[in-house]
Amino acid sequence: MGVFLAYPLYYSCRGAFVVDGRFTLGFFEYLWQDRLTAKSILNSLALGCVVTAITAALALPLSVVGVRYRFPGKAFLTGLLLLPMIMPPFVGAIGMRQILARFGSLNLLLMRAGLMDSPIDWLGGARFWGVVIMEVLHLYPIMYLNFAAALANVDPSLEEAAVNMGSSGLGLFRKITLPLMMPGLFAGSVIVFIWAFTDLGTPLVFGYRRVVPVQIFNQVTDLEKNPQGYALVVGVLAMTMLIYLASKRLFGLRAYQSLSRGPVQGSEKRTGPLGAALAIAFILIVVGAACLPHAAVLLTSLKDRWFMTVLPGSYTAEHFRDALGHELTVSSIRNSILFSSLSTVLDMVVGVLVAYVLVRHAFRGSSILDAIVMLPLAIPGLVLAFGYVAAFSGTFLDPRENPVPLLVVAYAIRRLPYMVRAAYAGFQQVNVQLEEAAINLGSHPLRAMRRVTLPLLGANLVAGGILVFSFAMLEVSDSLILAMKERFYPITKAIYVLIQRIEDGPPIASALGVWAMVFLALSLLAAGKLLGRRMGQLFRV
Repeated sequence: MGVFLAYPLYYSCRGAFVVDGRFTLGFFEYLWQDRLTAKSILNSLALGCVVTAITAALALPLSVVGVRYRFPGKAFLTGLLLLPMIMPPFVGAIGMRQILARFGSLNLLLMRAGLMDSPIDWLGGARFWGVVIMEVLHLYPIMYLNFAAALANVDPSLEEAAVNMGSSGLGLFRKITLPLMMPGLFAGSVIVFIWAFTDLGTPLVFGYRRVVPVQIFNQVTDLEKNPQGYALVVGVLAMTMLIYLASKRLFGLRAYQSLSRGPVQGSEKRTGPLGAALAIAFILIVVGAACLPHAAVLLTSLKDRWFMTVLPGSYTAEHFRDALGHELTVSSIRNSILFSSLSTVLDMVVGVLVAYVLVRHAFRGSSILDAIVMLPLAIPGLVLAFGYVAAFSGTFLDPRENPVPLLVVAYAIRRLPYMVRAAYAGFQQVNVQLEEAAINLGSHPLRAMRRVTLPLLGANLVAGGILVFSFAMLEVSDSLILAMKERFYPITKAIYVLIQRIEDGPPIASALGVWAMVFLALSLLAAGKLLGRRMGQLFRV
């Protein structure tokens, strides 16, 4: 962690503040003097704030409906809310380019319905809102999981006491329920803001280049001549770390506990026919909107001819065959499987050891260790990848020559919190007396852990491993920045390169995205089956 997390960050900070052995703030002053950079910073801040606000406004009522009300098909419908997680917005943006084009499906549909006379240039002057739509549709499940878990832990007896005191309706929710949900609300908002602020793939696909991540991406190849990239990276790091530490400070020291422990049962209200219809309609509308990028990618992968029509004029399945037979895609699939497998093994070893120490041993620095392990959730992959290029350039780990070691390590560090949380939950469920009994019978502690504890952790380790592997397969920022030679391209870098090909590139990239979407969907289903309601704990800061 020290070499591959702290050192790259230190190197980036040194490059931003030190020139010829002297301390300087000149690069930061230049950031605001350069109109393009200043505009990019403001755009990224606006993007993060708008996406967070809209996502929260969508996830909050969804969590209330999903937690507090009982209606037919609730389990199935709330499960559908997690569908956007099966595809990164980077992939969905490929299909949405066809939908949001000047004469794409959306504009043609609205003009034929008589709702507007001339098309809106969604990918021109309105690119900002195109990126916002993609981010919101992808990120609301993460915020929903946090909001729903927070609401489920609110003790109804506190609300009942407020009702007895005369409070009701929105006043009750605003004064009692919402404050008790604040840790979950803030945790979900932090993740969404950091993700939207530092997302590289979606703005690249939409051609929205006046944002900080794209500016950093463009300057990776020019580090020696232009140190402005260091200042941008340090600015992003400072903002994300400030938000992360603020969340720990605000909600780590204050008490928000209810009178009962854990999720409270029996707080659901049975809805009438009208209420059930409204709840079902609300969820279906959200799910339908969230599935638009998936449908767009699927249609793009199947199109044979699609011009000036709402839907493709003709269809073909050739692109799916090409996606598994193209020279670039075959090598990228092989690379992604190798890199992800190695990072998963690394995460399982480190994650189990860290979780074992945190659960089984009480020591003064346990909270610090836990915070360090969770730190990668607050450090954007963009920042880490930039630090790797800068810190290890000219060494045997130079990603310009062979990015494999750094890609594996980057994947592992970014997903380590998921494995630690999965193993942590497992250790909490395994009675320590079982290990003690084995040790008392003469077994070595390590042998007792291997023969007794680990088999009982099987479901948690498999679920954590599935999540780590599947998310590593579709990692965007690290892959786009570190993989500089074609023979080392993982899947996401191959998709990005294919998009640049005018004729058959987007359909093949979409077909590859559909294969990845199916893989990730199966992975999440398997992990959800094994972890159950604890799945949401993996997506908290």
